[in-house]
Amino acid sequence: MNEENVVERVCLLALMKKEPEETLNDIQKMLVETGMFEMKECKEVFKMLKDEQYISEDGGLTMKGVMEAKLAEEMFRQ
Repeated sequence: MNEENVVERVCLLALMKKEPEETLNDIQKMLVETGMFEMKECKEVFKMLKDEQYISEDGGLTMKGVMEAKLAEEMFRQ
């Protein structure tokens, strides 16, 4: 993932910070409510993240996803 993929990084960070009772759909709705993108676009981003193995089939982050989410967190702190 390169530096320009801010949208993908935001999605991974949101998944990393989600509460245990929140679902993947809850996170998608929250991101759409921010105005970042529409639900169709959001679902496409999440599908791409699954296809690239950042998100597991159960909706959690893979180790690759966790590592990228932590990088995103550091990037946004700067």
